Amino acid sequence: MPFPGGLWWLLCCRQGFTLLRRDYGEADREADGEAEEEEASFELRAQGDQGSLEVSLSQPTRSSSGSERSLLVAEEMRSLIIEKGPGPVEDDPDALVKGWLQREVRGGMKTPWIRPRKYWFVLTPDSLDYYSSNEKGARRLGSLVLTSLCSVLWPDKQTYKETGYWSVTVFGRKHCYRLYTEHLNEAVHWVCAVRKVIDSKAPVQTPTQLLMRDVEEHCGSPEVLEQIYRCNPILRYTSSPLYAPLLPFPYGSLDQSAPSPRSYTTLRDEAVKLFNSLQQLESERDPVPLMQGVLQTCLDLPPLVDEIYCQLVKQTTEPPAPGGQGDLHYWQLLTCMSCTFLPSLPVLRFLHFHLDRTESRFPGSEMAKYACFIREALGKTKGRECVPSLEEILVLMQRQEMICTVHCPGAPACSVAISSHTTAEEVAQELVSRLGLSQSPNLFALYEQSRRREQPVGSTTLLADVLTSLAGEEREQDPPCRLCFKHYGFLDTDSVPRDSLEFALLFEQAHEMVLRGYVPTSEETLQTLAALRLQSLNSDFSTHAPFPRLEELFPPHVLHARLPAPRRRPSTKCRGARLRAGLLAGGLWGQALAKQRAERDQRLRGRLREEGASTMAAIVEKWKLLQGMGRPEAMAAYVALVREWPGFGSTLFDVDLRASPVGAGPQRLWLGIGAKAVSLYKPGEPEPLDSFCYGRISSFGASDSSTFRLSVEDRDLLFETSQVDEIAQLLNTYLASAGARQPLRPPEPAPSPPTSDPPTLPQGLCPPAVPWQHRPPVGSLGS
Repeated sequence: MPFPGGLWWLLCCRQGFTLLRRDYGEADREADGEAEEEEASFELRAQGDQGSLEVSLSQPTRSSSGSERSLLVAEEMRSLIIEKGPGPVEDDPDALVKGWLQREVRGGMKTPWIRPRKYWFVLTPDSLDYYSSNEKGARRLGSLVLTSLCSVLWPDKQTYKETGYWSVTVFGRKHCYRLYTEHLNEAVHWVCAVRKVIDSKAPVQTPTQLLMRDVEEHCGSPEVLEQIYRCNPILRYTSSPLYAPLLPFPYGSLDQSAPSPRSYTTLRDEAVKLFNSLQQLESERDPVPLMQGVLQTCLDLPPLVDEIYCQLVKQTTEPPAPGGQGDLHYWQLLTCMSCTFLPSLPVLRFLHFHLDRTESRFPGSEMAKYACFIREALGKTKGRECVPSLEEILVLMQRQEMICTVHCPGAPACSVAISSHTTAEEVAQELVSRLGLSQSPNLFALYEQSRRREQPVGSTTLLADVLTSLAGEEREQDPPCRLCFKHYGFLDTDSVPRDSLEFALLFEQAHEMVLRGYVPTSEETLQTLAALRLQSLNSDFSTHAPFPRLEELFPPHVLHARLPAPRRRPSTKCRGARLRAGLLAGGLWGQALAKQRAERDQRLRGRLREEGASTMAAIVEKWKLLQGMGRPEAMAAYVALVREWPGFGSTLFDVDLRASPVGAGPQRLWLGIGAKAVSLYKPGEPEPLDSFCYGRISSFGASDSSTFRLSVEDRDLLFETSQVDEIAQLLNTYLASAGARQPLRPPEPAPSPPTSDPPTLPQGLCPPAVPWQHRPPVGSLGS
C-alpha cells in the first residue's frame, strides 16, 4: 500500500536532513572539537604554580579522534566549572547577582518577528550561568567561565535607540553572551558585577610564558636548556599553522573608535593571521611589502608587538635550513621590528637570550650578524610615529645606513648618513660642524619645506619618520617636499661676517621673508630689493642673463592687491527674490552668468599680466643702475634694507587675537617671537602695536590644540593659530638661550601709558626684568 503523499514527503525530508547532518553537521561538530583541542593545547594556565615546567608541551596536531577530543574538552570544562547539584536556583549560596535578562537569539534584536528570550541569570565567583526559570529544579541551559581574560562592554546608547534595550555583552573563551534589559541601572549593575569578578581572577599565563620563565631561570645550565627546547616544540620552528596566540589576549572585539584606514578583528584572530603572514615570508621573492604590512599592524595594534617578537623568535629557533632564504627573511623582519618597536621587559630578556644563543651556535654567520645588529638597535629604539618606508626596509635588510639629502639655501645640498635612530638635532649639529658654523651665536635647525608650508623639525624627532612622511607627500605635490637647513633663532645678526656661509644663509632667509610678505615696506623698496636679488644672481645687466620668474623676485600679493575687488552682489533678503534668482541661475540665465564670470576672470588675468610686466620693467631699470656692484655688496645691501624694519630677526606667526568685548570678532595679527621680546603687528604695518619683553611675561602655554595663551602681567592674551607647538618651542628656545647668556642690564624704563583691553594694544616699553616665572598649564608645551 503506497504511503500517503504527506507521509512520503515527511520521510524524504527526514532522510534529506539525515544526510545533511551527516555531511555538514557532524563535520562541523568534529571541526569544533578539533579547534577546542587545538586551543586546549595552547590554552592558559593559572599563575599559581611557580615551579619548573615538567610537562611536555607539543605543537597541536589533527590526528586525534573526535571522541578523544570531546573527552579532553569535557575534562577541561569540569576542571574549570564547579558542578552544581539539582538544587533550587534561588538557594544557591554562591550567587552574587541574579535576575531575569533577555539573551539575543539567532536573528538578533533587530529582527522584529523574533522576540528575545528571557532567562534566569546567576553570576557566581566562577561563571555566569543561565537557567530556564528561577524555580526549584530548573535546568541550567548554559555557563560562561569567567577568567582574567574575559571582558564586558558597557551599555551602548546607540543600541538602545535602535532596539529599545540596554545591552550587556560578556566575552568568554568560546562564547559571547549578549544580554538585554529595559532598565539602564540594571544593565550597569550587571556590568559592574561581572567586571568585579573578572578583576578578582588571578592573571593567567600561556605555555610560552611559562617556558620563557623556565629558560630565564636555567640560562646557566646548558643541559637543562637543551632539554627544555627538545621537549617543547612550541619554542621551535614549525611549518604548521598556529591556532592560538603564544601570549594571552583578552577575549572580545577591538575598540574601533580610533580613526584607522584598516579594520581589525579580535587580537587573538589578528595574532593568528600575522603568523600566517610570517610563514608566507619564506617563499616571497619580494618580502618588503609584506614586512611593511606586519609592521603597520603592530603600529595600529600595540599589544601585538610582543606576540610578533615571540613568533619571530620561535621561527628562528632551530629552523630546517639555518641561514637559508626563508630563515634570513625572518631575521630581516626581526631587524625591522627592533628598529621600530621596543618589547616589554620579559620578552626583551627572552629576545636577548635568543640572540646570544644564536651567536654562540652560529658564529660568523649571517644570522649572528643580524643578531649583533638587533642587539645594538634595541639599545637605541624609543618608538616610532611611522612604520619604516620601503626604502628604509631595504636598507635595514642589508644592515646599512640611509642617505639623507638636506638643502641649504645659498649653499650646495648636503648628504648625511643616518640610521633609524638619528634625530633631527644630531643632523643639525653635524651640519653646523661641517659648514663651519660652530662659532656662530645664532641657532640652526632642520625644516620641512613645501610649497604650502614650512615648519621646523623637532629636535628629538626621528629623521626616519620625517623622511617617511615626506615620501608620502612627494607623490601629491609638485615640487616635492624637502628638508632644509636654516636659521632657527636670531640671537646676533650684526656680527655675521659678510663673506661667510652664514651670511649667505641669512640673505636667503631674508629673501624668503620678503616674498612671503613678512617685511612690510614700500613698493619702491620692494622693487629695489628685487633688483639687488638679480644683481646677486646674474651680476651686471645683460639681455642674455637668465631671468627668474617674477614671483621669485617680487611678493605676489602686492600685484594681486592692485586688482579691483570683485563687486559683491546685493543680498536678496526676500524669499521670493531668492527663489527667482535660483530659478534663473538654473536655466539659460545660468549659462550667461557663467560666461560673464569666465570673461571677468580672463580680464583679471590680463590685468595681472600687465601689472607684472610693468613691475618687471621697473625692476630691470633699477637693476641697470647697479652696474659694477659685486655679489657680496648686493647681498649686503639687500640685508641692510631688510634690517631697517624693526621686526627683522623675529619669526612671524599668523594668529587671530580673541577680542574681549562681547560681540567683537577676532583680529588677524602677526605674532613676532624675537630673542629679546614678543611683539604684535598688524599685517602690513611696520611698527608693532605692542611689544613685551620676557620680563613682563609671567607664563605661556597651550590652552588647547589651536589656542595659545600668553600671560602678560595682569592679563591673558589668547591667540587662535595652527602653530601652537612651534610658538611654544621657539619661546622655550629663546628662554634657554637667554639663561645661558649673561643678561644685559636694561635701562631705566619710562612710565608706560595705560593699556586697554585687546584687540587695541598701544605700544609700551618694557619695565625692569623680574625673575622669570614660567607656569604653563597642564599639558602645555611650555614646560
